[in-house]
This record gives sequence, structure tokens and C-alpha cells, in this order.
Amino acid sequence: MNTTISYKKPVLGKKRVCVLGIALFLFAPAVIAAQLIADTQQTADTQPSHQVSSGTFWLPSTIQLSQNSSDDLLLDEEEDETLSSDELLLDESDGGDLLTDEDSLLDDGGQDDLLTESDDLLLDDGSEDSGEGDLLSDEDSLLDGESLADEAESTDEVAEAAGEETLSAAEQHEALFAESRYPSANTCAACHPKQYREWSVSQHAYAQLSPVYMAMQITINSLTSATNGDFCIRCHNQVGMNMGESIYASNLDRHPTSREGITCVVCHRVNKNYGKVSGRLALEEGDLYTAIYGPSGGGELNRVLDSPGEYQVSTDRDQPGRAIHATAEQFFALTEPAFCGSCHDVTLLNGFRLEEAFTEFKQTKAAAAGISCQDCHMGVTQGLAEGYEMGPAAEVGGVPTASRRLTNHFFAGPDYSIIHPGLFPHSVEATALATQREWLKFDYEAGWGTDEFEDSVADDHEFPEPWQWVDARYDARAILDEQFERLEWAREKRLEVLKHGFELSDIRVRSADASGISFEIDVINPMDGHGVPTGFDAERLIFLDVTVTDPVGNVVYRSGDRDPNGDVRDSHSLYVHNGELPLDKDLFNLQTKFVVRPVRGAEREQVLAVNTSSAALPFIRPETRATTIYGRPRGARKHKQTIEPNGSRTAQYRVNGQGVSVPGEYSIDIKLVSQMIPVNLIDAIKGVGFDYSMSPKQIADRVVDGAVVVWEKTTTVMVDSQTADEAKIATAD
Repeated sequence: MNTTISYKKPVLGKKRVCVLGIALFLFAPAVIAAQLIADTQQTADTQPSHQVSSGTFWLPSTIQLSQNSSDDLLLDEEEDETLSSDELLLDESDGGDLLTDEDSLLDDGGQDDLLTESDDLLLDDGSEDSGEGDLLSDEDSLLDGESLADEAESTDEVAEAAGEETLSAAEQHEALFAESRYPSANTCAACHPKQYREWSVSQHAYAQLSPVYMAMQITINSLTSATNGDFCIRCHNQVGMNMGESIYASNLDRHPTSREGITCVVCHRVNKNYGKVSGRLALEEGDLYTAIYGPSGGGELNRVLDSPGEYQVSTDRDQPGRAIHATAEQFFALTEPAFCGSCHDVTLLNGFRLEEAFTEFKQTKAAAAGISCQDCHMGVTQGLAEGYEMGPAAEVGGVPTASRRLTNHFFAGPDYSIIHPGLFPHSVEATALATQREWLKFDYEAGWGTDEFEDSVADDHEFPEPWQWVDARYDARAILDEQFERLEWAREKRLEVLKHGFELSDIRVRSADASGISFEIDVINPMDGHGVPTGFDAERLIFLDVTVTDPVGNVVYRSGDRDPNGDVRDSHSLYVHNGELPLDKDLFNLQTKFVVRPVRGAEREQVLAVNTSSAALPFIRPETRATTIYGRPRGARKHKQTIEPNGSRTAQYRVNGQGVSVPGEYSIDIKLVSQMIPVNLIDAIKGVGFDYSMSPKQIADRVVDGAVVVWEKTTTVMVDSQTADEAKIATAD
């Protein structure tokens, strides 16, 4: 059963006290009484009208009471007039206190019954004729003045506003389980928990949520007068583009399935082999009962459907049972590399070859040997063709289906999440607890929902909706703890695929004399499937961080270090560009660079491949001559720095003589670092803003924090006193 979780109970200090009963006692009579005063001039020949909708109490503009009714709420049966006591919830015998130390809201004579058959809400002593304990009297101040009517109206507005907010979360949660066009992955998770767990923290699942990608595609459209259109987003969000969503919309405003990026239906609702179409796929529409497409067809599904007693499933929308797709049709193309090439070979309409992973693969030994993309990226080991896991493809009501070959839906790669953990990984529980906007208000970094924070926070500390309730904060923290575990698992898998894609040789010291220390190292691509890095290689930062220290620990050489923004010191570093830091001439970086050709000739590097030299408002349009001659348009190209399959690159370094003037043992440390994007890209696209109201600094800090060391090599070099002395002399000269 799908349940929307909503918290509407107040917290007094650290105690969780339910006071809904008190609120009803205090406010409902007041609201009704206020309406009675406002309507004293109205006739009294109609029945009372009231309606309850989604937790919001609604009162009509006029309330009238029937004089003929025997159960009128505010009338005395004997005298047919309003009750005549002037005490509201007060016990006259003990001084009129609302609650005393001996009172218990939930205790009625030791029976723990809030109300018994003998209890009368509106009478103090249980006697209808007694006029001494009645809730309302002619003299009661609750019935005086216009302020009470105003308060009642304000109370209604607050209740309605709260109801609307609750409904907003409920509607979004309900949409996940009642899709008519493209079912959400959260729906599929009910029967495919393993596949969902893997996918939910994958780069496919993050594809549309990335604030960097969103800002980048909007920036490119702003620079090209929108002629880039849906070129970027249609690979990241096929569902949204099939639904006709705006390319500029915030993810907070998109359909829940649209936000899931490369979700279940993007692959399993495709029944045609489209080839290299740069992500423009027509998805088959339909709700959960509609046919899906897979590599092996529907044999096992048919067995499940033939066993209704065991699995309790139903393919009929009007019949009880677990909803399930009626058919599973074989679509063998899902097992072929060309299916991946639909999105992983990206060529603009002007011939610009942005991504070439599939093209690279087709020319390799792996392709010749019949090894597919799926063998390396959906098997038991990320990045290696080492076979597949075996197990049930589904668990229907907790009952597993027959064991078969299982593919891994994680697809490890160099990207990682930099957004709020309540938004990613995708989570059925997180979706049920709060909306995305509400999750963004949850300050997990401050410790909300932890004992340490909740025990020390001031009682009057103000929290945003819906986090003012301590129960909600604890529930959110429990979800986030699991989210952090899944993110750490994803980091380990990312490191796994990177280690299989790169290797470092040992450091080779070529010389160590008075002129300095010379050394080198090889960066190797041990794989035979494609180059590394691949995909959008123009934003992949793979570099060597090199440090040489002298015998007393002083750093005498650095390459691959970062500027204060977090960039390496290449030509795109703002600090290098402004002359505040020197260019790192020895930098080893496998990031491909965009190069454009200005109208005056020559070429220059740019962060984005939009050539503004030929026109202030350039358009992306088909080339006027065949791009097969150049393999690219005339105005822009990529200068590739990647390593071909089974290839290597050698990085060479030299510490000058001044750095070896101290005799003793010198240490050389080299790290191969992977970072999903350079910080200078954030500066280039910040003009359009970032989704989720993130600042450029927030994004830059999280990008740098997410970088990982793939490999590290160290060695030492001895410099004797004679060499050191000679180095001093050479430096002095």
C-alpha cells in the first residue's frame, strides 16, 4: 500500500505530545460561534452544511441551525436557547484551571478511555438540566466582538494552506504510482528491488538532476539563440522531451518520471532499433499494464501470470491484485552495443562530433572478439567482462521468480552527485516523506534529526515546513543515513571502473645530479574497448598531481596543484588567466579541449565550443559543405587528449638544480586524480543560474570534494653532498 506521510502534530520542547483533541475543543466551538454571530440576521430554515476534504475543515459562508432538530449542538433541548454557562473548559470546584497536575487527557478512571459513553463533551456534570458546567453561556466572552470572527477566518486560511501543502506532497507521491503514460521507476521498484537499488544511484538516474548539465545546456542555447534546442536534454531526459516539457524548466517543476533521467521506460519501452540518433528516441506510452521490452521475452512472466495464487497479480485494471505488465516482448537490440550507441555517439546537426564512445568501440579488439558494452558495464565487475550474476529478475509480493542471468543497472562512470541527498539517490521513502522543495529545506549538514542536534536545539528554534516536527526530522535522518551508504557504495564502484580503465607504471628516475632530478611515468589504458577518458571527454578532468619534497620535508616541485578556485593551473584557470599564478607547463591532463577558428584565422581554446567570432549571435545550422571531408564543422573542433585502447602516454618532469641543494633523500609522489568537470566550466555557465538555488561556489566545492585518487606511486632519490654542493654552485652562477 502506498502511503503519503504527513506530519501535522506540534512538538513541545523535546516531548512529542498530541494535542489534536485540545485544538478541536478550543477552535471548533469558537469558529462555529463566530459564524453564528455573523449570521444572526439570516433565516433559520435550512440544514447545517459542512464538508471535510483532505484534512482541511471547511465552513460555508453561512451556517444556520434547524430549530426542529433534536440534536442541535448549541441548543438546550428544554429551553430551545443557547447554553447558558460562562465557564469554558473550567472546573469551578478547583479554581477554574484548564488542566491540573492530576488531570490526564488519556485517563478516564483508570480505563485509559479518552471518552466513555457517560462522557458529555458540552456538559460538566453529565446532566442536561444543570446549567453550571456548560461550555458556552450568554455571557461568555467567546461570543463577543468581531475579532473572533476574524480569528476564525484566519484559522480557516491557515488550515486550508496546510492542507494544500500536504496535498502537494500527496499528489506528487500519488503520481509516482498512477502513471498513465510513463511509469516511474519507483513503481517498478515494487517487483524489481535489486534493479532499482542499482539504478537509483547510477549516472543514468542522475542524468537529468545534474545542475551542471542543466546550466550548461541552457547556456549553450542562450549563446546560440536557442538553435541548439533539445539536443542536450533529449539524451538526458527522453521522458520529458516525449512529454513536451520545456528545455528550460527547473527539475523541481518537472514530472516525477521526467526527473528520473534515463529511467526504466527509456530502455524498456523502446521497440525499434533507432541507431545513432543522438538520443532522440520515441518511447512507447502506457501505464504499468502496458507491454515492456526486454532481452529474453515473456516466458517467465507468463508463468507468473499462470500462478495467480502464488503471486497474486492482475493484468486487469478493474480487478484486484498486484498490478503487472501484461506482456514482456523480446527486443534483442537491448543486448547489442548499437543500442547504447543511440545516446553514446553524439553528433550535432552541423557535424560536430561531441561524443564518440560507440565509434571508438567499433574499431577495437573487444568489438572484434564479440565483447559488448553490456558485458563490461552490466556484469559482476564494473569495467571488466567477467560474466553476470544469477538470480531472480523479480520479486512479486516477496516471492522470487525463477533464477536467470541478471544485468547490473549501475553503469559506473566518472560522474557523481553534488545535490542534496534527499533528492539523490532516488528513493521511494524519500519521495513519500517530502517533496523536492521540502527536502531542500532540510539542513542535514547542521545535524537535523540526530540526537546530538535535537538534544541541544532551543525549544523556540524555528524550522521550515514540514520539518518543525521532531518526528519528521528523525524520519528524514533515517532516510538520509541510508542515502549516504548508497552514495558511498557508488563511490567505491566508480573507483572500481576507473582503476580498470587506468594504470600507472612505476616512476622512472632518469637523472639526479647538480642540474636537478629528471623522472617520468606512464599513464596506461589497459582496456581494449575504447579510449580513456571517453564520452564527453571535453569535461573529464584526469590529471597527475606531482609533489617532490627534499630531505627536511620542504616542497621543491609541484605540478597538478590547484588554484584557489579548485582548478589546475592550465590556460583556463582564472588565476592563471589574470596573471596571479604561473601556468603549469608540466601539467599532465587528459581532458580534451574545445578549439574554435576565429574569422581572422588560427585557432584558440575555449571552455565551450560556441564560436562567437563569426557572429555575435551564432546559429547552429547544417554545414554548407560535406563534413565527412574534415570530420567536423569548419568553425570548431575537439583537440583530443585521450589514450587509445591499450595505449599509453608518458609524463616527464624535471626539478631544477636549485631544488636539490640539500643532500639526502628526496621523495617523489605522483597521484592520478579523476574529477568529473573542471571548475572553470562552472564559471562559464554560471550566468544562467543553477537549479535548486545552488551557488557557483557550492557547486565548485562539491565538485572538488568529489574528486578521487585512482592510483598513487611513490619513490625516493638520493642526492649526495657533492651533488648538492655542485647544485648550489650551479645555482649561484
